[in-house]
Amino acid sequence: MLSVLADRTYRHLFLAQIVALLGTGLATIALGLLAYDLSGERAGLILGAIFTIKMVAYVGIAPIAGAFANRWPRRKMLVSLDLIRAAVALCLPFVSEVWQVYILIFVLQSASAAFTPTFQATIPDILPEEERYTRALSLSRLAYDLENIISPMLAAILLTLVSYQALFFGTVIGFVGSALLVVSVLLPSPQPAATRGIYDRTTRGMRIYLATPRLRGLLSLNLAAAAAGAMVLVNTVVLVRSDLDLGETHVAIALGAFGGGSMLAALLLPRLLDHRPDRPVMIVGATVLVAALLGLSLMSLVYQVQWVPLLAGWFIIGIGYSVVLTPSGRLLKRSAHAEDRPAVYAAQFALSHACWLITYPLAGWLITAAGPAMAFAILALLAGVGLISGVALWPKKDSGSLRHSHADLPSGHPHVQDGRTHSHPIVIDDYHPHWPRMSQRETGR
Repeated sequence: MLSVLADRTYRHLFLAQIVALLGTGLATIALGLLAYDLSGERAGLILGAIFTIKMVAYVGIAPIAGAFANRWPRRKMLVSLDLIRAAVALCLPFVSEVWQVYILIFVLQSASAAFTPTFQATIPDILPEEERYTRALSLSRLAYDLENIISPMLAAILLTLVSYQALFFGTVIGFVGSALLVVSVLLPSPQPAATRGIYDRTTRGMRIYLATPRLRGLLSLNLAAAAAGAMVLVNTVVLVRSDLDLGETHVAIALGAFGGGSMLAALLLPRLLDHRPDRPVMIVGATVLVAALLGLSLMSLVYQVQWVPLLAGWFIIGIGYSVVLTPSGRLLKRSAHAEDRPAVYAAQFALSHACWLITYPLAGWLITAAGPAMAFAILALLAGVGLISGVALWPKKDSGSLRHSHADLPSGHPHVQDGRTHSHPIVIDDYHPHWPRMSQRETGR
């Protein structure tokens, strides 16, 4: 897995991702403690609102950013967005009202909504081979898991020395460090693309995404991951501080258990994906999420919340979460031409976070209004809907050639030089605006 780090450009981008996520992890913990400080047992509602604002920014800004990502130098764009995030994080330690937090989070997450899809779409241009890209995806998942393991551990140490407000300064350091690492390498130039109108550019990624069966299945599985992830991220502070009456350090430990499970899965996935298709692996991951939520619901109903079972449940959810999300980049790369990748990655970013836009406030409201057992059960039901929809929408055999016809192209067009009816692997583009019927599949080429 580590062999891809021999590529200097990818190595610097990977390190940039790590330092930015470490800073983001400190901010996540600090925000939870700030919400508890401002509202006590209603922290779940406040934190749910903060995450909802984050998702609104992601869903609204990402498609617009993806539409214009190929028109701006990527390095300059990424560095500028990092510096904007650092400036916002610098303001967070000084807020005293909830509305101030809401405004700053919207600005910060709007910058992240432009940064992350552009960053992700750059990686397959640097590592075009699928085997190396798969390992890069696993390393990227590990980088995200550092936010859930090292950040809580670092936060637990720092909280013994300073107040939680000081954690926000770690976020500033992370974003500045990320900007310095990005500016230290040359990134691939944006792929040339046909001239399109603003509406066409803004909606192109969504249209490609929603017209591709495997990506519709991916979106459904993202709903399962969001249901389980929201329960962890929104309600850990409430479960640990209120239900278990434990301290701030235990909040960090619980989030670390979730990150540990996710990291274990990310370490094992590259070898597994070398021999297994993405679809069954990701479906098993979603099944694990549903089972874990149901088990925790039953535990909460019969025994109330217990510390060790909660840690075990968070660890198992971390495994399922990583198994669902890590291979998604492979599906996106397989489903778009290079010039359309930023738009398709932005569509994935926006649509997957639309799932979080549902689950974040739902998780906060459920635990406040109905208690842990009902929150676990309803989110398990929602994850089950995502699992079943993913199985139904994602065909078992979604790769290989599809036989189809092009009645709309002139006979001399280069794409139909072998005949109007032909077969090849399908990617939604100007020549293939719709997915051919699955009954037309060929097994040959």
